[in-house]
Amino acid sequence: MTIRHLKVFLAVAETGKMSAAADQLFIAQPSVSQAIADIEKYYNVRLFERLSRKLYITPAGERLLDYARHIVALFDEMELEMKYSTEHTTLKIGGTVTVGTTILSELVSRFEAENPPVTLTVLVDNTPVIESMILKSDLDLGLVEGEVSSEDLIQIPAVEDEMVLICGTGHPFAGRKTISLDELQGQYFVIREKGSRARSFFEKILDRESVEIVEKWTCTNTEAIKNAVMDGQGLAVLSKRLVERDFEQGRLCILSIQGIRLLRSFTLIYHKNKFLSPPLKAFVQACEEYKD
Repeated sequence: MTIRHLKVFLAVAETGKMSAAADQLFIAQPSVSQAIADIEKYYNVRLFERLSRKLYITPAGERLLDYARHIVALFDEMELEMKYSTEHTTLKIGGTVTVGTTILSELVSRFEAENPPVTLTVLVDNTPVIESMILKSDLDLGLVEGEVSSEDLIQIPAVEDEMVLICGTGHPFAGRKTISLDELQGQYFVIREKGSRARSFFEKILDRESVEIVEKWTCTNTEAIKNAVMDGQGLAVLSKRLVERDFEQGRLCILSIQGIRLLRSFTLIYHKNKFLSPPLKAFVQACEEYKD
């Protein structure tokens, strides 16, 4: 059993075809078939079933998959560390849309300025995508909104984030500082897409308080949400960091909800089996110590 065997197995698991795995790895298809046969013989298990000209991973294959991903990722990390640690290190960081729009750029710039041998590459997407990529070792660490579901991820609340209710200057609520939850009943809302932690955070509060709103717009883009609110399309709940400048410029209004504080955390996540190299530990510390 070698790292090469595991890399071949991962390629077959990801593509679902021996031929596609061979193309991905730039090797002959018989070499792929032989590597899979070697693993199956070594562990006395069947890793794939062939149905309708496509390969489907078996329960035994699923068990191997998680180990293989992390063994290969750790091996690749070791290779980079041993070959290039004296020259340069690259960390792959993921952030959600709100994190990416508010604090991530400043956080990354500060960190790179204080740690010249380290470069951070950044992906901005929603929480489920970031979570999935960390589980597959495609990202080293994520900074997301709220909590994640996988028990294989370490979660560290890092940066406090307050969300606020906003409306346009022509809305009936404009000019007020506080409204009650009951006044939200039946109101039009411009809201984030399903899967967004900002959306699920607010929906949990509405469900708990038995408040029903009308979802008029669904947006993945925070600027589109703000523009729709400014144009009178409805209310929205966004991170205060995203709307403070617009509020100061008189383009929209910020409202408090009586008896409710919309407070949450941006959460650091990484795989429980992840080796925390010194640069990665330094970035975790930078996140925990971040102040606006």
